[in-house]
Amino acid sequence: MTLLIKNITYLVTCDDDNRVLKEVNVFVEDGIIKSIGADVQTADDVIDGSHMVMYPGLINTHHHLYQTFSRNLPEVQNMELFPWLKTLYEIWKNLNPDTVYYSSLTGMGELLKTGCTCCLDHHYVFPAGTGMDLLDSQFAAADALGMRFHATRGSMDLSVKDGGLPPDSVVQTVDEIMKDSEDAVRKYHDASRYSMHQVALAPCSPFSVSFELLKESAKLARKLHVRLHTHLAETKDEENYTLERFGMRPLEYMESLGWIGPDVWYAHGIHFNDAELKRLAETGTGVAHCPISNMKLSSGIARIPEMLKLGVRVGLAVDGSASNDGSDLLEELRTGFLLHRLNSSSAAPTGYDMLKIATRGSASILGRDDIGQIAEGMAADFFLINMDRLSLTGAQFDVSSMLGTVGYKGNVDYTVVNGRVVVREGRLTGVDEEKITAEANHCVSRYLGRS
Repeated sequence: MTLLIKNITYLVTCDDDNRVLKEVNVFVEDGIIKSIGADVQTADDVIDGSHMVMYPGLINTHHHLYQTFSRNLPEVQNMELFPWLKTLYEIWKNLNPDTVYYSSLTGMGELLKTGCTCCLDHHYVFPAGTGMDLLDSQFAAADALGMRFHATRGSMDLSVKDGGLPPDSVVQTVDEIMKDSEDAVRKYHDASRYSMHQVALAPCSPFSVSFELLKESAKLARKLHVRLHTHLAETKDEENYTLERFGMRPLEYMESLGWIGPDVWYAHGIHFNDAELKRLAETGTGVAHCPISNMKLSSGIARIPEMLKLGVRVGLAVDGSASNDGSDLLEELRTGFLLHRLNSSSAAPTGYDMLKIATRGSASILGRDDIGQIAEGMAADFFLINMDRLSLTGAQFDVSSMLGTVGYKGNVDYTVVNGRVVVREGRLTGVDEEKITAEANHCVSRYLGRS
């Protein structure tokens, strides 16, 4: 299968030299970028890139796709994290394979239509008896859409009776979690270059899992050669919890259990102190930055300018759709740019820096060197926007920074994943959007018991 994008007006590569190319062609064969700039005339599929700017596909490093079906609920709109979680667990305990399939289709479909080509999902709510069914549903949705998908086998073993937040029906024993985690990796993880499916292990958070689960998960992940992920330093409540329970700040506690290093990344990372930021940099530990969710839940502002200056590996993420309330990484990119400009002035990341966080930075914390930039030999993951529209008039003089400074609202024109056009002229190609929307709305009404 070959694909030719011809006459591209601007190509933002995000490569090591930060090149922006003009009036070039990109030729793709079997999902891999074979040439840039060569005068190739024919291919199985040809897209005219005239008047368009091409960017590397955005990479989402932390999501909760199941939350797509609990967004915009009025009863939780003014809550902070702990009460927000306790309220929503009473809904989430009713998850089943159908709700996970359709919420994943909805969330990933929105991501694809806004330029995101790879999604990491942190699923940690496994009601009794669901077993592998929920991950099966997620991978089925990703394959139907054509999205590059990283799942996590999340977990919780501390319920309310143990001092945690979730109800009894969504926690498991450590032994059950270890077995299910190993099964998930064996079934779905593909470590090869250009892989479409990967799996990481991801206990939920320090306040919903035991020290034993964290320790055993780290051992198993390293035995199976997969990555480790969890929430950390998201709120002051979490910090107070680990100080009271363990006499340690969150990062010190996690490091004591083996949770630090280049195979580990944390979601949020808001409340790290100076010494902890240096420790993250020294060990290669990554952070998934979730600006919109952090703003909505009043959690705080991550110290991204300081992280970047120290060399901490940072990626971008939308977080769960119930705390965002959407799956639009383009919106996340611009919001992050504006938030840090407000908070840090000239020390803030530029618009192009934010794009690099969402591409190269995100690829790095997922452990991938085959996505995140447009270059020969890289996976053919990218998106295109037609500049010939009113909202982008005059924005063409710095297309590298445009997505942060000007922003882009709405669906991109084309999204390509693994050499396959998955969004064409703003619409998903792998599914019938109207049918999926109707089925998803019916599913969410049944799930919530609301009309």
